[in-house]
Amino acid sequence: MSIGESKQPIVIKRIVKKGGHHGGAWKIAFADFATAMMAFFLLLWIMSSTTESERAAISEYFQNPSAFSGSSVSPSQNMGEGTGSKPAIIEFEGAIDMAPETATPPERLSQEQLDALIQAQDEARLQALEQRLEQAIEQSETLAPYKDQLLIDITSDGLRIQIVDKENRSMFDIGSARLKPYTEAILKELGSIINQVPNRISLTGHTDARPLQGFNYSNWELSTERANAARRALIAGGMETDKIGRIVGLSSTAPYDSRDPNNPVNRRISLIVMNQQTDEAIHEETTSLEALKTKP
Repeated sequence: MSIGESKQPIVIKRIVKKGGHHGGAWKIAFADFATAMMAFFLLLWIMSSTTESERAAISEYFQNPSAFSGSSVSPSQNMGEGTGSKPAIIEFEGAIDMAPETATPPERLSQEQLDALIQAQDEARLQALEQRLEQAIEQSETLAPYKDQLLIDITSDGLRIQIVDKENRSMFDIGSARLKPYTEAILKELGSIINQVPNRISLTGHTDARPLQGFNYSNWELSTERANAARRALIAGGMETDKIGRIVGLSSTAPYDSRDPNNPVNRRISLIVMNQQTDEAIHEETTSLEALKTKP
């Protein structure tokens, strides 16, 4: 470049960003951080203001949020100490487990305390099964269309599931023990759910008061055969065969609607998931019959 030539000026352009919208992701992160810090300080306050027995009770509650009450010897006792947490009360892909550990070893309990504990566990297991069934009835494509025909309640004998007839929607062929296809599908699904608990079941068949026209064939035979047909469908759905504790046909002697003996709702199958007390009563009855056979 010659001396007389002018130099090309160098222009430096500075871009200044003005303040504006920066997004809201930082707000979520800050809220999570604030929540975690609040929980941390709350934990410190609880640890400093409670006694060892109170901390043990809190530990027991979070490790065993069920119907049972009790306290641990120490707060770490129910933590498993590296063994992992306890299984859930309801395993939706497996069995219903309602047998939590107790702070006092079973061998140190009196017989009365042990019986009360077993009864409490049995009741909690049936309540968990009731919730599982109610949820399945609402969500299952098989059960939901017939939820008005599925009646569930807890009685002194156990958890009762009644499948009732409805006008123009019978469970069986008229005067027959042959299941309708949808009734068989309902029983199969119920069988797979009931199989998640160890309790045995009782099946009872009911009819209305209309007499049958067949020769030497009454509602007594029909109600019993329908209960047996329900048993076969339950087993086909995956329920174990040894879970059947009793099968009874009651004809029209125990109507659901006593004011109208011919009401279709009186035609029903009653399935009871028996509690331990009812199951033991059946066992004692069987034992008494066996004793009569051997009696000279």
